[in-house]
Amino acid sequence: MSTIRLTVGQAIVRFMAAQYAERDGVENRFIAGVWGIFGHGNVAGLGQALEELGAEFAMPYYRPQNEQAQVHLAAAYAKHKNRLQTFACTSSIGPGATNMVTGAAEATVNRLPVLLLPSDYFASRLPDPVLQQVEHPVERDVSANDAFRPVSRYFDRISRPEQLLGSLPEAFRVLTDPAETGAVTVALPEDVQAEAYDWPERFFEKRVWRVRRPSPEPAALAEAAALVRAARRPLVIAGGGAIYSGAEAALGAFATTFGIPVAESQAGKGVLPWNHPFNVGPVGAAGGLAANRLAREADLVIGIGTRMGDFVTASKTAFQDEGVAFVGINLNGFDAHKLRAVPVIADAREALLGLTAALADHPGTSADYRDRIGDLKEEWDARVDAHRRPGGEPGDLGQPEVIGIVNETVGGHATVVCAAGSLPGDLLKLWRPEDSKAYHLEYGYSCMGYEIPAGIGVKMAEPEREVVVAIGDGTYLMMNSEIVTAVAEGIRITVVVFDNHGYQCIKDLAWASGVPQFGNELRFREGGTGRLTGGYVPVDFAMHARAMGAIGVTASTAEEIRDALVAARTADRTTVIHVLVSPDKRAPGYESWWDVPPAGVSGSGTVVAARARYEEKAALRREELA
Repeated sequence: MSTIRLTVGQAIVRFMAAQYAERDGVENRFIAGVWGIFGHGNVAGLGQALEELGAEFAMPYYRPQNEQAQVHLAAAYAKHKNRLQTFACTSSIGPGATNMVTGAAEATVNRLPVLLLPSDYFASRLPDPVLQQVEHPVERDVSANDAFRPVSRYFDRISRPEQLLGSLPEAFRVLTDPAETGAVTVALPEDVQAEAYDWPERFFEKRVWRVRRPSPEPAALAEAAALVRAARRPLVIAGGGAIYSGAEAALGAFATTFGIPVAESQAGKGVLPWNHPFNVGPVGAAGGLAANRLAREADLVIGIGTRMGDFVTASKTAFQDEGVAFVGINLNGFDAHKLRAVPVIADAREALLGLTAALADHPGTSADYRDRIGDLKEEWDARVDAHRRPGGEPGDLGQPEVIGIVNETVGGHATVVCAAGSLPGDLLKLWRPEDSKAYHLEYGYSCMGYEIPAGIGVKMAEPEREVVVAIGDGTYLMMNSEIVTAVAEGIRITVVVFDNHGYQCIKDLAWASGVPQFGNELRFREGGTGRLTGGYVPVDFAMHARAMGAIGVTASTAEEIRDALVAARTADRTTVIHVLVSPDKRAPGYESWWDVPPAGVSGSGTVVAARARYEEKAALRREELA
């Protein structure tokens, strides 16, 4: 057997370079490069390997400013690439490694492939306790990296070089499996990374991982088709899986042929253009008028590539028809069975094509139902128009108005990126995408700090696409450092900071729960009371962006925002546009609910009243669908 002598770090670089993904005859390198911050745990291992072999094996290295951010960037890149390509991320031992845990959870919750290579304590244990090692008094094999276990789809710790021969292929099997994918963590002890070993040369041969498209089982397809035939008021809810599958055309044809409305989740928004006649907009707790009314009346709900999370189901209150039935089309059996659905465990595109064929002689929904769909869509579109129409005074524009200005200026094919706060709810209602990659939200984990690194990831995935990051001031302050990375790498994105002085969406939740404003706004502490109820803390976000090398602009009027967006498109680097928005102007809820329980016992009358309102809404939960 022919062998080659390499360190573990060098072997990992060579192995990653030889791994390819293929779907529908299109093949590409699966790992596009490596992001990492070096410390004593990896600088002489993976760092040395990337420096020596990176150019030879076309495995580029990128330097972020924060380990958590690099994982968000990799996940966003993978999302925009329909999970067919991603990055690897490396860190040193200790805090560098645990910084990546939040990113790992975000990737796993959203079913997005990222390869994490955190350093670990010495396998030999001779220098114990090594700098940054977490010691356990009775479990000597525990390290801080064990925190990755519950948030990873695959975890391994490599204590001997030859363990990689089985571990790395299994890691890539999980990464490229559309049902099992998520964060894959291979922890690498500092001494093992630098250890030399005689590797079989066959280990580094090109390997193509075919991303499967499983077809639906005939019996499951027949059962689903029978439910569609019997339904009078069917509704499709499209999730991210419909987009990852490339099912846009199949879904559009299915909806049009059979007269079935399509509602959207955060991950599924854009699967049909906003103006498609059967796209009825978002559903659930952050949903719109049309989709929520149709959901309440639906006698059949067909979930396609959705996890049916609490926002989509309005905490299981969205569906009120007594006999409502469910079909779950999903690659993941865990998700397909939710809400006691008839599970169709298959690729979304293949399932839709199969279902369309099985219903070839079905006339579809009635004319009355199609008229109702059209009327509700028309009413909803008019509501969105009204929310987006600028009408505020300078410095007092509402968040919905600014969304409309940005969307109209950059168009329906620019990608908007967001993740947390009140913006996702307003964007879900009000942004009008014209293709399936024009809306990029991380809402499975609702992770603050995702937005700016994700914008970089999307731009790297599709450099010719315009990318606009919509971000609140609170999450901007939490993780803005990757603006430096964008400047350093020559990556041009536009960041619009919606400055409403803190966490206004959480303040709204507090008020709805009967709790006065407490700890959610960015205010000075008052000397007399000691409470955070003083004036707003002024932050010059435009100046802050200029300090990091970006272009920083403050815009107060609709015209100034438009001018700044137009200028950003031809700028030579990233632009940050600071817009002061009203703390109180956001799109309202539309006939829906989200389960946030107020205190069950309180001496406050507002809390007691809020609890009574909560129990009234909670009575609508369909607990039998658990």
